[in-house]
Amino acid sequence: MKKFTVQNEDSLQNFTDNHYAQASFCFRTLLKDREIRVNGKKVMENVALREGDEVEYFLTAAQAGKKAFSIVYEDENLYVLDKESGVNSEAVFEALNGFPVHRLDRNTAGLLLLAKSASAQEELLSAFRERRVEKIYHALVLGKMPQRHEILNAYLKKDERSGLVKISLRPEGEKIVTEYEVLEEREETSLLKITLHTGKTHQIRAHLAFVGHPIVGDEKYGDSAYNRSVHRTRQMLLAKSLSLQTKGSLSDFSGRVFVSDRNL
Repeated sequence: MKKFTVQNEDSLQNFTDNHYAQASFCFRTLLKDREIRVNGKKVMENVALREGDEVEYFLTAAQAGKKAFSIVYEDENLYVLDKESGVNSEAVFEALNGFPVHRLDRNTAGLLLLAKSASAQEELLSAFRERRVEKIYHALVLGKMPQRHEILNAYLKKDERSGLVKISLRPEGEKIVTEYEVLEEREETSLLKITLHTGKTHQIRAHLAFVGHPIVGDEKYGDSAYNRSVHRTRQMLLAKSLSLQTKGSLSDFSGRVFVSDRNL
């Protein structure tokens, strides 16, 4: 059994996604089997939670043992983690009680940084702000790219009501720069290496969809009919490698390159 105390109003499902990854993997099963209790009462639906509520989860050993992330590197200042697809970054932060630096979308797998102190967090955030970070992604997209290598420029604007972003060639919103290189061509898809020169919400997913090559499995910006035909419900996007140029107390970390063992 694992118990949590609610700090802010939330839904049970959203709270679970952000605080206990193993329970989020099997949330519907836990509800069906009445293995979640709120204030000692078994629940069978996604109830509303209030501040001070106590939530208890009763998972089997197999459910509790499902991996949400692995530790690639650890020192006294930070973690480099490899997150599983289907896991909220917030649940990873909760599991390690760390200081967030950046996040990955729930269904994006790969490398994630987490600081162990406020001072380490500030230096890592500075590295991101000052573009002293290189993030390389791999993406499996629909179709064949027009060029083997290209740097795409556009503008991104977030729609607060829908939670989606819109891409335009007109100067509306924030400028984005997305670089791709074709690594492999398959029957109906292409495997791309993506270098982010700007890091905006949903940038890779929306920008590739805008140029006509959506990421396979992307339910927000992708090709729904194709995704159904290949039974993909999570975007085939991987944060493959990560390197930073760091200063001060993190100078020993500077220049190191970390690579995920995962492949698409």
